[in-house]
Amino acid sequence: MGFEGDEESAANQVSTKSRFRYNSPLVQVTLIGLVCFCCPGMFNALSGMGGGGQVNPTAANNANTALYTTFAIFGILGGGIYNILGPRLTLAAGCSTYVLYAGSFLYYNHKQHQSFAIVAGAVLGIGAGFLWAGEGAIMTSYPPPRRKGTYISLFWSIFNMGGVIGGLIPFILNYKRTEAASVNDGTYIGFMCFMMAGTLLSLAILPPSKVVRDDGTRCTHIKYSKVSTEVVEIGKLFFNWKMLLIAPAAWASNFFYSYQFNNVNGVLFNLRTRGLNNVFYWGAQMVGSIGIGYILDFSFQSRRKRGFFGIGIVAVFGTAIWAGGLAKQVGYKHNDLPPKLDFKDSGSDFAGPFVLYFSYGLLDSMFQSMVYWVIGALADDSEILSRYVGFYKGVQSAGAAVAWQVDAHKVPLLSQLIVNWSLTTVSYPLLAILVMLAVKDDQKGEEPSINPASMDNNSKPV
Repeated sequence: MGFEGDEESAANQVSTKSRFRYNSPLVQVTLIGLVCFCCPGMFNALSGMGGGGQVNPTAANNANTALYTTFAIFGILGGGIYNILGPRLTLAAGCSTYVLYAGSFLYYNHKQHQSFAIVAGAVLGIGAGFLWAGEGAIMTSYPPPRRKGTYISLFWSIFNMGGVIGGLIPFILNYKRTEAASVNDGTYIGFMCFMMAGTLLSLAILPPSKVVRDDGTRCTHIKYSKVSTEVVEIGKLFFNWKMLLIAPAAWASNFFYSYQFNNVNGVLFNLRTRGLNNVFYWGAQMVGSIGIGYILDFSFQSRRKRGFFGIGIVAVFGTAIWAGGLAKQVGYKHNDLPPKLDFKDSGSDFAGPFVLYFSYGLLDSMFQSMVYWVIGALADDSEILSRYVGFYKGVQSAGAAVAWQVDAHKVPLLSQLIVNWSLTTVSYPLLAILVMLAVKDDQKGEEPSINPASMDNNSKPV
């Protein structure tokens, strides 16, 4: 991989006694979690407001369509770009585009012109492709093979704390504006400050060749990659049977956001309550990721059994939660919306929809953590996993681009729910088949990690 600077032989002689070493997987996964706390975490809080915090969701829907269209392309290319540029340049370039996107809605608050928001969305799609390919490679390849679920949970918890804090920003700043429809300028400025901090923090991430696990192994033995190599390897992903089995889950994993954000949180609740709901929605993601991470790492001795059990748990929860959503959805339509609920003034009427929205957040984290665990079980090298995660994010974003236009064209809400439920349900047996065929119960089925003792001064295999 094209990372900055040559590796010195002294770098191979690293003490591994402390997990809190700067070059340990724990510290590096924590750092990427904090980067995502500041950037996509705040973006999630902004999107979770419904309509990007605006009374009319049209600008946000069109901006998100542009975002996920370019994300679909650069999500797939992102793994190759990460392998060429390395984590720091890739992540910093990606993070900077989040600031532009939040700024476009600050502009929209005054001018009501959506062109800037749409362009900023398209640029963010490129940056998000960079960021998430790098994040996925780090999160799935840096941890020890037997603790990938735990590290995924750690990342997901830190990342979604960004949504929790981000939800508090509009809640606090708009608390007294009970009749307001759009958030104030301070909300967008607060998001931009966090996103700029995340851009700077991304420069602290180490390349995989410098990250040393507690057993002394490094996360990769590849030093450089070429554009031609990455083009060929990315092209192969479209014919890789493992990626084809993951594709339906990837398509489904962001498809439900437009429905949940705009047509549950955005439709059922007033402005300040939507901010409060986001605090719990993203908080639920922390709970869900920790729970499923524990199951995927510790429920059985056999890794394959853990995979089957984790998929089964998510399937049961998913079925129950979408069934609850169906029970609520049959009560309203686009042309027959209920009165807006307020967390203080609506009494017991608030409880049921609130629990439903909380449960949607719980399911999202369980579903995506499960998929990341499966991807991480397919290999143990950041070069390979960056491409796998890039493919996942690309397909995921293509689904999201379609979903935001589905909502923009006012497809019946009941139809949107049924499609979302169906997509997630189809994913479970396909992932189970992938675990059965490709996930091994020991490290023999994984890409080998290279011990630093077996490498020369240029960090290449001897």
